[in-house]
Amino acid sequence: MWKNKNVWILLSGEFIAGLGLWLGIIGNLEFMQEKVPSDFMKSLILASGLLAGLAVGPYAGKLIDRMKKKTVMLAAGFIRVVSVVFMLIAIQTGSVLWMVVFLMVIQLSAAFYFPALQAAIPMVVKGKELLQMNGVHMNVSTLSRILGTALGGVLLVIMPLYMLYILSLLAYAILFGLTWFLSFQEEETSTMAKGKAGGFKEVFPVLKNLPIVSMTLIMTLIPLLFIGGFNLMVINISEIQDSTAIKGWIYTAEGLSFMIGAFAVKRIGEKISPYRILFTFSFIIGIAQLVLYFAGNPVLSVLSFIIFGFAVGCFFPTAATIFQTRIPKDYHGRFFSFRNMLDRMAFQVVLLMTGLLLDLVGLPVMTVLFGGFSLIMTTIFYMRFKALQEGKTQEIEA
Repeated sequence: MWKNKNVWILLSGEFIAGLGLWLGIIGNLEFMQEKVPSDFMKSLILASGLLAGLAVGPYAGKLIDRMKKKTVMLAAGFIRVVSVVFMLIAIQTGSVLWMVVFLMVIQLSAAFYFPALQAAIPMVVKGKELLQMNGVHMNVSTLSRILGTALGGVLLVIMPLYMLYILSLLAYAILFGLTWFLSFQEEETSTMAKGKAGGFKEVFPVLKNLPIVSMTLIMTLIPLLFIGGFNLMVINISEIQDSTAIKGWIYTAEGLSFMIGAFAVKRIGEKISPYRILFTFSFIIGIAQLVLYFAGNPVLSVLSFIIFGFAVGCFFPTAATIFQTRIPKDYHGRFFSFRNMLDRMAFQVVLLMTGLLLDLVGLPVMTVLFGGFSLIMTTIFYMRFKALQEGKTQEIEA
């Protein structure tokens, strides 16, 4: 896999673009802190971009299945470069409306780029290398997040805000250039040959015929119970312990643990099936949530995030591999667009639910509720999986 130049192009592009993304996010927060006093208005501004991405999701899926993945990635990459210009105008004019335009355009780009990337990865590496590639790709994304946020905070002290976006634009331009050098054989799917592809409704019968994929899709919502309210929980833990330092420890521990898990999953995948990996680490995620009942204890709170980071580092590459190998390639664009939309909606719901529960019952009780729900859902799906396996065995014997 490491001799494949496409792998290096994708990973280098992900790292550079990730730095640009997180520099931009730090810049967004700084701009809003200066121009928007209301926290509710800040959330509405950020939601405007997410809603724009959701709106084009069905069309993005159809287009990705009709066209070559590299073409879609190039077009989306160009739009991403252009989007930064709107933010530079916002800084120059002090207009929040231009920031809204920037957020909407960059999310429109993401709605096309990321599903196309997920659909392209199986064309770049061999089937046996998919799990490793997905794990490394997520590790690179995590590393760029850690370095991007740290770099953004430092740069804000020594240079004006607009320079962060100049650097972000440069990163996106490099990604666009690297994408040109991708060269992989794209099999002409039936939808490509006919020049047409339906909407999400054509994906649902496929999911119905592949119950393990349906279960995996729903199970990906279990880690989102933790991820959706991640920042709110970290802030709450900091307040419970009356410590600002604990936030840094938690973010660092979780990020490093995630990277270790994403590297380790390849070795684990050589010994047990991807489905058992999925159920095992989904169960461990539930355990990690329960450990946060002791959020007042610094050691146990950091331990909870270490457990969670390692578990999701194994969980997400495995889920991505199941989707890429089990879903027919004709439907990859629409499926990954649908999954992207589902994740975005779930993230918003969990974020609101976390805020509400933190106010109503507090962090310890909320984590018990979330942890209990995760364990129950994992057990139900595991029993369903076992029933399906036994059913297949009986069919073969008959």
